[in-house]
Amino acid sequence: MEHTPTLWSRAHPLVLGAAASVIVLSLVGLGAITGLVPTASSQKGAPAKSSATEDKSAGTQSESVRGESRTAPAASCPTCGIVEAIHTVEIRGDATGLGAVAGGVAGGVIGHQFGQGTGNAVATVAGAAGGAYAGNEIEKNVKKRVVYRVTVRMDDGSYRTLSQSTLPSFAIGDKVRLVGGAVVARS
Repeated sequence: MEHTPTLWSRAHPLVLGAAASVIVLSLVGLGAITGLVPTASSQKGAPAKSSATEDKSAGTQSESVRGESRTAPAASCPTCGIVEAIHTVEIRGDATGLGAVAGGVAGGVIGHQFGQGTGNAVATVAGAAGGAYAGNEIEKNVKKRVVYRVTVRMDDGSYRTLSQSTLPSFAIGDKVRLVGGAVVARS
């Protein structure tokens, strides 16, 4: 009985390593897309902790000793509140697919330079897959933007977090009003 060599026995070890890397990266990417891999996120409505929050709570305690209660002020303005926190958040852009196509072509061309026969085909496919992934990630990073998340403690005691694309003109502790989904300073 004659043994015929298989693809795996003839492939160069570097090609096998590249193929394994592509498989692992693909599985991680698939896990991130489907939500199996945890990602950073924020919880809507949860108050953000800051040094200003701690200072205000200390002030509230001293005022409550004098008989004043600031825990439930009169809700005369349902859209009014005080800025609790302002966070700068970087959001990655959406990919259109052009980066993946360009990266796949470039990776395929580079991968085609390695190996002979079946190894060449494996290197070409691995290069195309890796290039497509890299091109897609590069496109997302090029299109990233910065937003400002403003957490407001409303006069009724609830919290609202809104995002805006421009740097806020107010600071933590300022009185604000929510108008049409935007935060504006009030006098």
